Parts: sequence; structure tokens; C-alpha cells
Amino acid sequence: MFALSFVFSSNHVCLCIEISRPNVVILFADDLGYGDLESYGHPTSVTPNLNNLSSNGLQFMQFYVTSPVCSPSRAALLTGRYQTRSGVWPGVFIPSSTGGLPHNEVTIAEILQPLNYSTAIVGKWHLGAGKDGNFLPIYQGFDEYYGIPYSHDMCFCSKCFYPNDRCFDNCDTQYSRCPLYHGKTIIEQPVDLVTLEKRYTSYAKEYISRNAQNKTPFFLYYAYQHTHHPQFASEEFRNSTIRGTFGDSLAELDWSVGQIIDQLHTSGVAQNTFVFFTSDNGPSIFREYRGGCAGLLKCGKGTTYEGGQRVPAIAYWPGKIKPGRTQELASTLDLLPTVANITGASLPASTTLDGVDMSQILFERMKSQRESFLYYPAEANPKQGVFAVRYKQYKAHYITKGSTLSGPTNVDHDCSNTSLIHHSPPLLFELNRDPGERYDLSTDKHYQSVLKEIGKIRDKLVSGMTWGKSQINGTDPNVEPCCNSGCKPFPKCCTCKGSEVNFITV
Repeated sequence: MFALSFVFSSNHVCLCIEISRPNVVILFADDLGYGDLESYGHPTSVTPNLNNLSSNGLQFMQFYVTSPVCSPSRAALLTGRYQTRSGVWPGVFIPSSTGGLPHNEVTIAEILQPLNYSTAIVGKWHLGAGKDGNFLPIYQGFDEYYGIPYSHDMCFCSKCFYPNDRCFDNCDTQYSRCPLYHGKTIIEQPVDLVTLEKRYTSYAKEYISRNAQNKTPFFLYYAYQHTHHPQFASEEFRNSTIRGTFGDSLAELDWSVGQIIDQLHTSGVAQNTFVFFTSDNGPSIFREYRGGCAGLLKCGKGTTYEGGQRVPAIAYWPGKIKPGRTQELASTLDLLPTVANITGASLPASTTLDGVDMSQILFERMKSQRESFLYYPAEANPKQGVFAVRYKQYKAHYITKGSTLSGPTNVDHDCSNTSLIHHSPPLLFELNRDPGERYDLSTDKHYQSVLKEIGKIRDKLVSGMTWGKSQINGTDPNVEPCCNSGCKPFPKCCTCKGSEVNFITV
């Protein structure tokens, strides 16, 4: 956007053009499945604000994350690179992980800072904390951080619902209790989950208001703890839906999304803000009715079937993005190049990017620049490599493996079978007509040319993949976040409250 101003002097009049760079808001849900939202077909979810976002935005029907689990998916979103390049493999970071997203990886926040953007993350980081917090987001381009550095099930949990209702799924008890950070300081440990979302939302709204008043362009990365297990909710949302604990958690997430959009309008910046909502991976169907829904897609979190990596996604920018639906292929990998284009930021120098600019889809309803996509498993490693490849509407599975996250009682054996199965020829599915991956076309003579073409694409993409050194394998209990460093008995002694930042008025 441009603003015109006239500067008068004794000798001349100067017409000056000031660039008003667009703000960027990424709303990233946790373990929210393709079929969990009303706008994606769920009959008992209550998501009026996300319905409005979808009705007034562009709803993606074929949008993907690069991993079926948290940490690698988040690394790819922020860097525009497959997690294999940055070393965020295998699996996810835990509280005692010594590693994190390497500091030489360039994030969306870091490409915006040279343009004088204010940058903030609210919520779940899950890209490492490390010794003395040296992998926290403030060391990856974020000016502000208010949140928990990993999943809230990686800590002892006892109370999840107002007023004092228990958590309905098990949490890890061997690590220190969940810390709430402000910047690099722990301000509450253990965190109060019942009030957490309201505090996150209030912080995000204040951040938007403050930067709007200061006329400072901003990047807000709001990474929700919702709807990861154990689900939690505040007083207004406890027993507010007929979908149980998952529905209550989703209702609070939906409320928060509405609050953020309302704040953009109230602050007068909605017309100059690109908003993108999506999820980090598919649903944890191990949790059964508390674990989310992939809709008609096969399996869920932890697998490279469609239910594990195809997720809901909505782009919103009043006056810029026309409402509707798109069937174009896109991914979280594409957010960094897209943000760079719409803000005028420079792409990272001497860096291999796997993302493409989505602007043609968003603003012109043209074809996607993306024709292919690689599916890496949760426990990725270079010996096994890529499990599946999508090319246009076709998907070839070279290796399949179910996940314990599917649960032992899952009626689809493919989802829960944890044996590694190599397929030659690869399984082949036509996803436009068979999104549930039910009808294998690999032996059909009419599709042999498709298999050959996908094989060539796979070989090309795999040959260009350089695996970074794994950042996830090292652990040390001494690096676990603790507000009383060195205290005993550890980790029970890690308890603190007291900062006014913790008690934001909603």
C-alpha cells in the first residue's frame, strides 16, 4: 500500500510516496484435522469465527504440512525448507533436548526484521529450548515471545477445565513442569492451562493494538496449544459444545481467532494485514473421540497418509483476497516466499528454499507454481528417505508405515501397523477422485506412464536433498526449563509465579 504526502519548502513542493508495508498474522492450530472445522464438513463442531474467516477468505482444499508431527512441521513453516535440510529430524524436541532449530536457519521473522517489522510469537514454539534457553524464539528473529516452548502434554498436568476438572489424557511426569515464558524469562511454572488461552489472546490483541497505534508493520505468529491433548478450556467454554472435551477446546480456539480478527478491524489495520490460518499436522486419532477428525482422509497424525499431512487452511485479506475455495496444491513451505513477495523482503541468500510464492493463487486465482510435494515420516532419517511423492493429482507411496498415534483399536490396520512396508511398484492414488486413498492404481496399465513420471520427479527431488545434521537426538535433564535453576528436588521444585505479565486483563 502507498500513502501520498506533500512536503512544502520555500523553493518547491515535494510529492513523497511512503510505503505502508502489510502486516502478517499466521494462526497455527495444533493437531487440528482436515475434517474438524464446520467449513470442512464436521457436523458437531462449533466454529462460527472460523466459518466467517472461511466465508470471507480463500479456503484451501489441498494444503499440506511437511511432517505429520509438530517440530519438523513448524521448522518448515518458518524457514520455507523441508525439515530434513535444517536437521529437525527424527521426531520432535522434548524438554530435555539439547538441540533446536539451528541459528543459521533464516525464519520469516528474520527476513522481516531488516524492513523494521515488529515480530512476535505467542504460544507453542516446539523448536527447542536448550541450555539457558539458547534456542528460544528470541534468538530466531522474534522481538517478543509469550508462550510455552513445547507441547503442554510434555509436563505434569492435573487441571485442564474450569473450575478444577482433571485432564482426560496422560501427560509426561518425568520432566519439569510446563513453563510460561515472557521473552527468555519464565514467569509461571507450572502454567495454569484453564486461563492460558485467554492470556495468549489478550497478549496478541495488545501486540496488534500497540503496533497499529505506533504505525509499525508487524508479524504475529500465534501458535496455539489448542487442540493438542490434553484438551483444556476456560469457564466460558467448558461443556459449551456437544462434541465433548475436543469440541470445547476447539470452541475456545475459534473464539480466539475471532478476537484476533476483531482486533485487526478495531485497530484499523485489517485492510492491510495478510492472515493465514492452518494446522501443524493431522489429528491424533489415538485419542479416539478426544483426538480430532481427518474427515474422509485416511489415517491421521504420525502417518504419511493424507490424514496425517493434509490440513485445513484459510487465507484472509479484506479487499485483496477474494472469498472462495481453491483446489490448487500448496504447503506451509510456501508461506515464507509468499510473505517475502507481499512485503518486499529479501529471500535468504545462499539458501535452498523448497517453498514457492502463492501470490498467483491468492490474488489472481491462477494455477499454483507447485506441482509436487514430498511426504517425510515422523521419524525421518536419510536411510529411509522420502515415503511418498505427490505430483499434480497423483500420489505414489514408496514406503508406508502406520503410527502408534493411530491407536491399537483403529479399524484401519494401515493406520496402526507400525511395520515398515516397501512397495514396488509404489501404491498409486488419484487424489482428486480418491482423497481417501482407497483404490490403488499401480497395476492399472493406463497409469504406468504416471508412475514413471513420478519416479523421475522423485529421483530429481531426492538427489537435490541435503540432510542437515540431526538436532533432535541429544538430551540432558540439566537443560530442562526451570524457574529455580539448580533447585532440589528436581523437577518438583521448579515452581514460580509473580510477574504482572502473567495476569493480563482480558
